[in-house]
Formats: sequence, structure tokens, C-alpha cells
Amino acid sequence: MTDTGNIDRKTVDGFGEEWAAFDQTDLPADEQRRIFNDYFSVFPFAELPANAEGFDLGCGSGRWADLMAEHVGRLHCIDPSEKALGVARRRLAARGNVTFHLSGVDSIPLADGSQDFGYSLGVLHHIPDTEAALKDCVAKLKPGAPFLVYLYYRFDNKPLWFRGVWKASDQIRKVVARLPFGARKACTTALAATVYWPLTRVALGAERLGVNVDNLPLAPYRHYSFYTMRTDALDRFGTRLEQRFTRSEIKGMMERSGLIDIGFRDGVPYWVACGRKA
Repeated sequence: MTDTGNIDRKTVDGFGEEWAAFDQTDLPADEQRRIFNDYFSVFPFAELPANAEGFDLGCGSGRWADLMAEHVGRLHCIDPSEKALGVARRRLAARGNVTFHLSGVDSIPLADGSQDFGYSLGVLHHIPDTEAALKDCVAKLKPGAPFLVYLYYRFDNKPLWFRGVWKASDQIRKVVARLPFGARKACTTALAATVYWPLTRVALGAERLGVNVDNLPLAPYRHYSFYTMRTDALDRFGTRLEQRFTRSEIKGMMERSGLIDIGFRDGVPYWVACGRKA
């Protein structure tokens, strides 16, 4: 594919390497479905038309498309990374209702106003102009069609000390993300083993004692496998371009992109939101 304007090629290539290394085939099926249900808890499945046609923007390994394909008539998997799309093709080979597109967000090969739904999970914050990318997605929807988005949050619902911890960790990301892939993978696997795993065990133990662990760092991973921790550590610390937004900023971008009736998931992961095209 030819790169268009709204793309960071080094970030895209990094994700291609990530999904080739962690293709999600070792992700436990019950965990995959549990995480899927968390993301899609605010998505109006019951309102989709029969044989609905829609798209997954930034499909990556195809882990969410694998489950979404069960609910719809046609699913378009779109990703600018040839490596990632290759992983998705292999994973979804048995799905007869999936079409693959090697494309960036500002050159989606679908007609404007043609899609019954769309979603993009954990992708648009890795694109230089997130709001422009959101507008490009919404343009493909029919009026009234839902769009689900997950964007990294700016810890706007967390205490000041928590934000300080994140700022310190972000300095680590800026160093690790520029290493060759083999070194990035080694460093982030070490972080998963020495930081993610111990902190999640503390959170799990505290929860069993009746302690509210909502503000403990990495507490959401306490019920996840080490495979997910390794994947997400690479995702978090191995990505060159990362942007974060408050809930109000996300709502504003969605409204300016032409979405209405916007609703947010109140729990982890923050922030997942769904709106309808006006």
C-alpha cells in the first residue's frame, strides 16, 4: 500500500511485528470472550439489521473480529500493516464472511454511507490526527449506524499520584519504543514478569481481603493471563506514537465527527464509547 497523510509508519510496522510475535492463538478462549464482552458492553447488537455489514478499523491480529463475525453478515477487516493483516487472515481463515483490506484510515476502500456499523479498539490514539481518523470512520456509516471506539484515557478519573506514576512510566516507553524489535520484546517481557505480574498478584490478594483495588496500578490485569500481560506490555511500552484523552475530549471528538447518543462504559477499560451517526 502507499502511505497517505494520517499515518505513522514506524508505529504501524511496530504493531505488525507485535501481532506476528503474539498472534493471540495462545490467548485462552474464555479470556478472549470476556475481554470482548467488556469492550462491546455498550454496543447495540440488538439494533443491527439482519446480515449487517460493517468494519473493524485496525483489526490487528483479528482477535475481536473473530468473535464479531459471529454476529454479522459481512465484516471488513482493515489494517495498514501487511504483517498484521497476514496474522488476521490466518486466524479468520474459517470465517466465510470476512473481507480484508490493506489500508490506512484515510483511504478506507468502502463507500461513504455504506456500513451498518463500525468499531476501532485501541487504534485511533496511535494515529497522528485522531479526530480526523474518527471522522474518516464515521463517514463510512449509514445514518443511525453505531460506531464503537476505545481510546487510551488520560487518567482523568484517577488521583494525582496515579498520574505521576504514569508520567514516570511514559519516560520508559519513550526509550523502549525506539529499540530494535527483539530488544523491545525482551524488555517488555521483563516488565510483564517483574512489574505487571507482581503488582497484579498484590491487587488480587487485596481484593480477596475486601480492599477496593480500583486505584492500584495494573489492577485490571489481576484476572488476566500472563500472555495478555506480555502482549499489553509490548503494546504499552513498545509503541512509538501514543496519545491520551479525557472522557470529555473523546465525547467532543465524537460529536464533531457526526455521532450522537454517545454512551460510555463506566468501568475498565477506560474509555470505551459508542455513538450513532446523525
